[in-house]
Amino acid sequence: MPRPNLEVADIFRAHGPVYRRENASSHLNLPQLKVMSAIENCRTAALGGHVAACTKCDHQHIAYNSCRNRHCPKCQGATAKDWMQARMDDLLSVEYFHVVFTLPTPIADIAYQNKTAVYGLLFKASAQTLLTIAADPTHLGARIGMTSVLHTWGSAMTYHPHVHVVVPGGGMSPDGKRWISCRPGFFLPVKVLSRLFRRLFLEGLMRLHKASKPRFFSNLSGLTDPDTFATHLAPLRKTEWVVYAKRPFGGPEQVLAYLSRYTHRVAISNHRLVSADTDTVAFRWKDYRIKRGDRMKIMRLPTGEFIRRFLTHVLPSVMQDSWRIAFAVTGSR
Repeated sequence: MPRPNLEVADIFRAHGPVYRRENASSHLNLPQLKVMSAIENCRTAALGGHVAACTKCDHQHIAYNSCRNRHCPKCQGATAKDWMQARMDDLLSVEYFHVVFTLPTPIADIAYQNKTAVYGLLFKASAQTLLTIAADPTHLGARIGMTSVLHTWGSAMTYHPHVHVVVPGGGMSPDGKRWISCRPGFFLPVKVLSRLFRRLFLEGLMRLHKASKPRFFSNLSGLTDPDTFATHLAPLRKTEWVVYAKRPFGGPEQVLAYLSRYTHRVAISNHRLVSADTDTVAFRWKDYRIKRGDRMKIMRLPTGEFIRRFLTHVLPSVMQDSWRIAFAVTGSR
């Protein structure tokens, strides 16, 4: 794929200093500042590099080092290829399914102010949901494994925390002696998954509130009170939470290609950028509200808002090395 004409790094270098000055006392935290610095310095002299020279024509080429930051759009391509190669032996020759667990908006608001705790709970509750329903003899009756990936964005870079889970279509019998396959084209009932996920997540959130007193500010500041917090969550116990399963993959190779894209994706790729100046950044996005026809559109945001949305998806420092895999495939071939 050819190098894009415009990169997130270009926007950060040109407009990042002004954004930092204007938001120094409000929005920015240390992980976000580190991400901005890493992306701005990626493949520049600031990070050093090496010189490659041709022995015949004396032509020299300077190759600057990558920042290798998890949030950098430039650094994820090579990392994805390496990760995909390392996962080849983990795949089974079975049908694979893709299940997505999404947090409703009121919970997403809480997650934004308590990322480490709520993201961890999202991984745990979604995994436990799949393990529990799959182990039920009325559904599958097997011990399954999974690969879970956290995403916090929609196509327009709005805040939309959800977990993508790739699951083999079956698992080991309780005694560990045989493989139990699911029905062709069908893994587990999504309504059953949705309701258990809702219960497990809300129970976990109540425990977190009681044990660790999550931080709340601005319009959520009242949620520090236990009774107010319980009242806030009460309507969510009756609404349907979004859990859906996509059609199974064509084969293990498609699973691996898909996973390498999803595990190393960032809030926006450089190839989606259209233009940028002091006032506006334009980028391509997919409008999922359109059911038929061309979903791709151009969105124009104030430059500061574009930077703010990008930084919204910076992971807490304690999660930046463990955001990718929640549970590996279990069982034997």
